[in-house]
Formats: sequence, C-alpha cells, structure tokens
Amino acid sequence: HALAARLYPICRSITGEGVRRSLAILGERIPLQLREVPSGTAVFDWEVPLEWNVEDAAVYGPHGERMVDFQRHNLHLVSYSEPVERTLARGDLEAKLHSLPEHPQWIPYRTSYYRRDWGFCLPHAVRESLPDGDYRVEVRTTLAPGSLTYGECVLPGRTRDEVLFFTHVCHPSLANDNTSGMAVATALAEWIAGEPRRYTYRFVFAPGTIGSLCWLHANQADLHRVKAGLVLGLLGDAGGLTYKASRDENTWTDAVGRYVVEQGVGGGRTVPFSPYGYDERQLCSPGFN
Repeated sequence: HALAARLYPICRSITGEGVRRSLAILGERIPLQLREVPSGTAVFDWEVPLEWNVEDAAVYGPHGERMVDFQRHNLHLVSYSEPVERTLARGDLEAKLHSLPEHPQWIPYRTSYYRRDWGFCLPHAVRESLPDGDYRVEVRTTLAPGSLTYGECVLPGRTRDEVLFFTHVCHPSLANDNTSGMAVATALAEWIAGEPRRYTYRFVFAPGTIGSLCWLHANQADLHRVKAGLVLGLLGDAGGLTYKASRDENTWTDAVGRYVVEQGVGGGRTVPFSPYGYDERQLCSPGFN
C-alpha cells in the first residue's frame, strides 16, 4: 500500500518521463536495470513510436474559463493526444469529447497510441452542461524521437532456467489497472530476493503490448530458458483471484495457477486464453508460447 501510494502521483501522467520516474521509485526497493529502446526501432512487425510528454491541456469555455482541465485530472486528456491550438464551436467540439452516459460522474480513460488524434474525457454530466458558444482548445504535448523505457529485475538462482513475471506501467491514474501490478510485482521480487532459489526469477516492468514485444525481440535467443511465467494485472480490487490460462493450457504455470485459484479465498476462478487482454497476448503468441 505504501509503495502504491508513492507511485500513484507519478502514474497520474504516464508519459515517457513518467515511466522513468516510476521505475526510479521501484529501483529504490529492488535491483532494477533500465532498458531504452529508441523511437523508430523495428520490433517484429511493430515499430517503437515517438515519445509522448505533456505540459498542459485544457478546453476553455466561451467566457475563458478552463471547462476541462488536465491540471485538475490527467484523465481529462486522451493519452497520446497530438498538440493542437484552435477555436471550435460547441457542436464541432462534440466529436472530440468522450464520456459515459451510464456513469455520469465518471471520467473515462481513452488513448490514441497508434492513430494521430486528440481529445478530452469528462463526466457526462459536465458534458451535458456545456453551453453553446466558441471554445478554445489547447493541447501542449510533444511527440518527438525519444525512447521506450522498461525495467528488469533479475534474481539469479542455482540454474539459468527462468520464471518470468511481467507487469505493465502505462496506465495513468488507474490504481487497479495497473499501479497494483507494479506494487505487487515489486513486493514479490523483494520477498524472492531473500529466499534460496532453484530458478532464476526475472521481473519486467514495461509499457503494455509494445513493451513486451521489445522484450521478446531483445531476448529471442534465451526464451528457451523461460519455464513458467505470469502477467500481473488488476490486483487491487476486492474480487477473488482470476487465473487466465495460457494458449496451450497445459504448462507448469497453468497447473500452478489453477491450483492456487482453487485453494484461494474470495471465490477465485480460471478463464480460458483469449488474445484480448494484456501482455499474455504477446508472450503466448505462436512462435513464443
């Protein structure tokens, strides 16, 4: 809980710099080596994108007031929004707004990582109350050559066979998804570091999808050493554990995962593999498994 509380203010804005600051905090607790993958690097049939950072963003109302304000809550800005400065009529602005009518007080989380765009998220009740008139939009962001940053903690064992733990670090202001995964993975690494180890344990903290692709691309020659692994996410809510099976559904990890969920408290469950989700999509892809 203490670690999650330290991470949360930084995770308010998981930009390139925000990832580095978060990993620096984890590095105070566990031996963490940072890896930088430059923008434009080809990783299989993907490419590392430009680095995104935010200075400020707001929608100003007809009387000049900040109606939608990134400084008030960073979820107001669609993640990876490109820079923009323009004036729009209320009707034209509508296409760039995101809200949840079924939850009128919630701010949704939206991204535009792989399509150049911009937008704002706001409670539906606020959206409905916006008056007619002209609105000035300012998004002061940068999309520039930089790098994708991820961290690795390797705890050597008696053998070079590995157990792999993966968790994503790219969701701002979402305590369950995935400040909880970062905190739990760090605490788990701290505990394992003090225990005798047959296997080598590797913990990877990376942006989702593109981060695991970068890791797989860099470690192709050594993937045969990975004998078991888990992706850690959504660990902060009150529900029981959910174990999602691997694509093969017949690995060491599957046997242990099912056993732990069946023995656990709080009504745990096992679900089959699907390509929708987190980094299990990449780690369980054909050719890696």
